[in-house]
Amino acid sequence: MNPAKGKGPKRAIVLSGGGARGAYEAGVLRFILDELPRRRKIDPHFDIICGTSVGAIHAAFVAATASERGEHGPRLVEIWEGLHADEIFKFSARDLLSLPASFFNLRRVARQLREGRRPDRLFGLLDTAPLEKLVMESIPWPGIRENIASGRVEALCVAATQLATSRAIVFCEKNERTHPSGWLADDSIRVQRTRIQPVHALASAAIPLLFPSVRVGSRYYADGGLRLNTPLAPAVRLGADRILVIGLNHVREGQTPEYLAQQRTAGFGNPLFLFGKVLNALMLSPVDADLARVRLINHIIEHGTSAFGSDFLERLNETSVHAGGRNLKYIQDMVIRPSEDLGLMAGRLLAEDRDQFRLNAFLKLFIKASDEHAVDKEADLLSYLLFDTAFTTPLADLGYADAAAREDELTEFFSDPGATPL
Repeated sequence: MNPAKGKGPKRAIVLSGGGARGAYEAGVLRFILDELPRRRKIDPHFDIICGTSVGAIHAAFVAATASERGEHGPRLVEIWEGLHADEIFKFSARDLLSLPASFFNLRRVARQLREGRRPDRLFGLLDTAPLEKLVMESIPWPGIRENIASGRVEALCVAATQLATSRAIVFCEKNERTHPSGWLADDSIRVQRTRIQPVHALASAAIPLLFPSVRVGSRYYADGGLRLNTPLAPAVRLGADRILVIGLNHVREGQTPEYLAQQRTAGFGNPLFLFGKVLNALMLSPVDADLARVRLINHIIEHGTSAFGSDFLERLNETSVHAGGRNLKYIQDMVIRPSEDLGLMAGRLLAEDRDQFRLNAFLKLFIKASDEHAVDKEADLLSYLLFDTAFTTPLADLGYADAAAREDELTEFFSDPGATPL
């Protein structure tokens, strides 16, 4: 069933980056795509689909399977539940011994680049070939074309960071050939019209230094989370009326407990622990600022309408467009976040039974270098790298439970006045 064009609100989903934490998104999507229609007899349809890093991979999956009914949510979770860290990125004792030689090979790569040759991948500590193979085989990529051409999906956006300019690049596939309206010349985000391929999702998910940077065309890209981890801006620019954000950071009510703050401060002497906290701040926090801007505009519209009448927004937009700006609109947002701290969760699972994890040599070395006792308490950095069913299965279960707890709000999000039930 294709939604009637021009009828009802335009809905967007925004999927965040976070490495192995993405299993939480898969659990949320499983509830939305498969359980919600059975319980409430509604069509959980998204017009605009945006993602960064692992969220870009999920966004491609959602866009490619948008016309399917049933079982695509569980299929996504099954992929996560079948992961083992010693298979998803290979790193053996031999790889550890060859690390010095790898650094010397950088000179060879530098010479190739100076000579105008462009390898498909630039240096990364980990061999991600198995992960890339999984991405290419698990998503029915032709489905993206078909669903956009049919109008089932209006746009798919994948964010990455261009290494040469440090600019956030949004690869965008739309049915219309015109440049997406809403983007202005002075935007810090550059939109690039293209057909979304596996290479775009892999570029978006290339964690710097750990995963190789990916060449798209003649340029190299790294993880989109460096500049645009939760790509709310593309959804706004493309005209979304309702935006569902799936975040990967747990927001505690009130302040961080003193005992936990003291424990964390003591851990800052370990550079890997500190890097985990910095990575959280870099990749997980910016969505709050973006949401604050959306809500501020909503408040301006509400208060302006109350003070100056029902034509306030129309008059405001006339002035804005005349001055070279963009139209403003009221946007309803909904955010689903983990009800548990995922770094603490990873540490707890490692402490309870480390033998249940199939860790490769890199992760074992990582744990040893991080201070094993500290890892058992809180494992922020590891939570991005634990592509293992012992972590991803409970993480997907948590996502499913958190979405189920918001069933009434999700039903309202997808409901239209006068819409015909499924």
